[in-house]
Amino acid sequence: MRNLANLSPVDYAVPGFVLLVLAEIVVARLRDRSRYESKDTLTSLALGLGSTIAGILTGGMFVAIALWVYQFRLFEIGYTWWAFLIVFVLDDFGYYWVHRAGHRIRWAWAAHVIHHSSQHYNLSTALRQTWTGFFGATFILKLPLFLIGFPVPMVAFVGGINLIYQFWIHTEVIGRMPRWFEAVMNTPSHHRVHHATNPRYLDMNYAGVFIVWDKMFGTFTPELDEEKPRYGIVKNLGSFNLVWAAFHEWVGIAKDVWAAPTLRAKLNYMIKPPGWSHDGSRETSESIKELWEQREREKGAWNKPTSSSSGADRAAPPPRAGSAKAAATR
Repeated sequence: MRNLANLSPVDYAVPGFVLLVLAEIVVARLRDRSRYESKDTLTSLALGLGSTIAGILTGGMFVAIALWVYQFRLFEIGYTWWAFLIVFVLDDFGYYWVHRAGHRIRWAWAAHVIHHSSQHYNLSTALRQTWTGFFGATFILKLPLFLIGFPVPMVAFVGGINLIYQFWIHTEVIGRMPRWFEAVMNTPSHHRVHHATNPRYLDMNYAGVFIVWDKMFGTFTPELDEEKPRYGIVKNLGSFNLVWAAFHEWVGIAKDVWAAPTLRAKLNYMIKPPGWSHDGSRETSESIKELWEQREREKGAWNKPTSSSSGADRAAPPPRAGSAKAAATR
């Protein structure tokens, strides 16, 4: 078990990732060629490579912080099978909050936005990962695992398994899984919602492995057959430039902080949700959804959702540019 915890499962999964991407490309050419675009795919692969390099450069800093926290652990937890199961669930719970913070705090969004920057949704999109994740600082939300007493290699191992699981859900080839599976696990259908820019789908379905977290905390919305997801960010980049894709939101934050009229506004441009502005001239996810619901009420087409549907009953009009997944490039 101890040796298992020191493995990096993602390293072993990479060849499988590549083979599955190639297989999906073949399927796409037979069914729907629009699912893949050569420049977009190459950009995703290059961003994935850059993320790997960035992870090597910053991984040591995270390990150092984790080990420092671990010395204050409350319990001595060994490398047992049940400990792996428990920490896998707790790590996924932590991932939910890390991911949610990555959409609700602009500073963290600047690191995460790279993953949403493709207007296509396929397995290569899963490889489009952040170059600046460490500086987004959302890893802080996972530090309690080390304080509890789970060894650093164990947490790293289950985190790798979590990442591997999330690879296969980035596809349109799979429609829906069996109902029992959809009820508990994150699936391609659930995650397509998360990558969509439709007002009904904005900032929903943050789960990594278990979709139950979204259902518990009110952020779940199912994919509707009558409303196909539109992918990307509301204000799309319009470019395949790798450097711009990786750093454009950091540039946007710097510009806003520089121009902000007060110290409080400067801080808020970093910690408020993407789309926040000191003069209210931009839109956040909340304002987009409110406008959408108002329009639906006026058309008589909006039904108040139940807590379980979180908006599944509503039909969405076209989104406005500059929003939560927009303004500030969401």
